[in-house]
Amino acid sequence: MDYKSTLNLPKTSFPMKAELPKREPEVIARWQQDDLYGQIRQARAAATHRFILHDGPPYANGDIHIGHALNKILKDLIVRYKTMRGFDAPYVPGWDCHGMPIEHQLFKELKLTKAQIGQTEFRQKARAYAQRYVDIQREQFKRLGVLGDWDHPYLTMEPGYELTILRVFRELLEAGYIYRGKKPVYWCATCETALAEAEVEYETKRSPSLHTSFPVKSVLGKSLTGVEAFVWTTTPWTLPGNVALAFHPQGHYVVGEVKWRQKVWKLLMGKQLAETQYRAHLTNVEDLGQTMLLGSAFEGAVFQHPFLDRTVQGVLDEGVSLAEGTGIVHIAPGHGPEDYVIGQRYHLAIRSPVDERGRFTEEVGLPELVGAEVGRKDANDRVTKLLEQVDRWHLRQDEIEHDYPHCWRCKQPVIFRATPQWFLSVEHQNLRARLLDAARTVTWIPPAGLSRISGMLESRPDWCLSRQRYWGTPIPILHCSRCHEPLLDPRVVRQIEEVLKVQGVEAWFTVSPSELAPGAKCPTCQGSDLRKETDILDVWFDSGVSHEAVLKTRKGLRWPADLYLEGSDQHRGWFQVSLIPSVALHGRPS
Repeated sequence: MDYKSTLNLPKTSFPMKAELPKREPEVIARWQQDDLYGQIRQARAAATHRFILHDGPPYANGDIHIGHALNKILKDLIVRYKTMRGFDAPYVPGWDCHGMPIEHQLFKELKLTKAQIGQTEFRQKARAYAQRYVDIQREQFKRLGVLGDWDHPYLTMEPGYELTILRVFRELLEAGYIYRGKKPVYWCATCETALAEAEVEYETKRSPSLHTSFPVKSVLGKSLTGVEAFVWTTTPWTLPGNVALAFHPQGHYVVGEVKWRQKVWKLLMGKQLAETQYRAHLTNVEDLGQTMLLGSAFEGAVFQHPFLDRTVQGVLDEGVSLAEGTGIVHIAPGHGPEDYVIGQRYHLAIRSPVDERGRFTEEVGLPELVGAEVGRKDANDRVTKLLEQVDRWHLRQDEIEHDYPHCWRCKQPVIFRATPQWFLSVEHQNLRARLLDAARTVTWIPPAGLSRISGMLESRPDWCLSRQRYWGTPIPILHCSRCHEPLLDPRVVRQIEEVLKVQGVEAWFTVSPSELAPGAKCPTCQGSDLRKETDILDVWFDSGVSHEAVLKTRKGLRWPADLYLEGSDQHRGWFQVSLIPSVALHGRPS
């Protein structure tokens, strides 16, 4: 079976001479003139079997490259093959039109920063910019010879699509998956926004490493005169956020004496490390006695912070290594996901005295640190200088080279910063286990894809949905101006949806809260003075609900799809973010 015999198309003869640069455009122009795709669709309208390949949307932010070409040509081959096998195989292309990739490129083109242009004006320019590159890429994809419904693609910035994004957000909120919390997230100080795990790349980085110590105030109600807990860190700038020291509950601990700067220091550390890694530095090693030998004895112990006027507490965690470091880990819940988990277990304070540009704020507590850029040489040097001044910088050590997270867009190192963000819980209603089960129902090609995505799902944190940017779908939540509580009533969110359905999603940025949700009041204080959420949704959420916005709404398509075909990088990206809302709301992959 071939196209010509099936569709009764006129036979076209070409001279044997190739002249491909000339002939290829002529062939493609003829396909468009004859509406070849439309004729194929009409010929397959009565087909008994349908095959749906759901197109993952590329970003509309530049000319296509070889990766785009490979992607689209592979999809075209499969759609043509299925069509020739007798399937009804429509192909609806789409574009990702919101988010950092487009915002980043447009700011470069405008030669402006976020602080130099208003959000409404920028959004108008961003919409036009995205549409321009949709048109450019569409013609470039056509030039590759790819057949599809190019006159009716799906765009994530279309009004109907944006309303679907808001609906899915509300449904997840109603089901209990959405929450707001102060947690450490990947934060790009250059782009001034939170990042999802899929927006982080690991690159080699050199970091300073140093040893410091925390004087022991009391252990089991007793004082250990002159003893200090020995700590090693590669992120000195996180020390102002320290609120605890973690010990391994079954670890053995000793006090080792070190001569440093004409003084003998009594340093508490893991016994195994004292006998191996630090053996050359120690002049004497003493056990603490049977009652204090194990790390479990240090739960609730009190230590003095090295340079801040506050105490920190001893906590336990089996993740503390007894084979590297010192056997004691400094805990800053505002600057790391593992630290945050420990902090939640012990109800520790979350200190994160860092602003959106990655600089210490006055909350850091010391004037000499305010304004220093964290994660960079500036803040690390200032903290090291403070440790020198209080004589708690021990055993000079060189920088270390290690893999470190970087922003996928600006390529700069990121930091962990605790700020109030919106999250989708992967633990609610046992979602993580359900995602893993759902992934096993999918046929992965090659089969190793299952292991790849399963490993990522097993370790992924809750999905950080909020972004501190201009160009994207708004998070449709109102906050009380008096007590700052968010209004999480789905009925209020539905009210907002109904208004935006009539006025368009852009109205969120121009109309008042009282117009968006007439009569809405704070459930805590009954206040009616409300403000709008300023964060937008992660662009991955936009593309992650494409199966809702496209497969369930387009005539000729159906949900779920037969095939998602993308590069292996999408195990961290589109595959995963499509799976999460689909399983959360429908219990199966899309």
